[in-house]
Amino acid sequence: MSTANDTMVPLGRKLEAYVTGLSWGKRYNLRVLAYSQGGDGKMSSPTWVFRMGPQVPLYEPLNVQIKSYDFTVLETFSSYIHKTAENMGIEVDDCWATPCKKFKIQTFKPNSTQVDNQYYLNQYERNVQIVDLPTTTAPIFFTIIQAALPEGVEMKVKPHEDVDEELRYVPDLELKQLKSELDALGGPTISKSKR
Repeated sequence: MSTANDTMVPLGRKLEAYVTGLSWGKRYNLRVLAYSQGGDGKMSSPTWVFRMGPQVPLYEPLNVQIKSYDFTVLETFSSYIHKTAENMGIEVDDCWATPCKKFKIQTFKPNSTQVDNQYYLNQYERNVQIVDLPTTTAPIFFTIIQAALPEGVEMKVKPHEDVDEELRYVPDLELKQLKSELDALGGPTISKSKR
């Protein structure tokens, strides 16, 4: 590691620069002094200072996926994630809901196959897609939203995949049925173009 030093670098007849090495390979300050056109040796105003440093790596698009059986809690927490990201200067690219999953839960009486109780549960899911998240900000952001995670809400952070895009759309069952009927009748006909 080098020590801080000042070196004058002549850049031409009327320019000179002072380069200060703050830390070897990490950061440098470059100060450029411009002298007046008349050649009287007076410094012109303003003085520019350029800072160069290492670039902070960015994550690929990430999905913050949250699931819960309570719709209102899930919606509130989804908006909290979105607002927290915006307040921290993190870009939110997209937010979406996936169709709810329906579950039928049955409990049985002891030592029998007779149903004691039946429960119908809906599991809701929301996704918040974050892009260009700096690696220095990510742990702070995820710690904040994990600390605010409500009871009964499951959170996952994962890279964005094409499968996530397909799951968000509700399939059109009527359209699928019509396509299958069309295929059963011999498939679509190819019309000749008009001349």
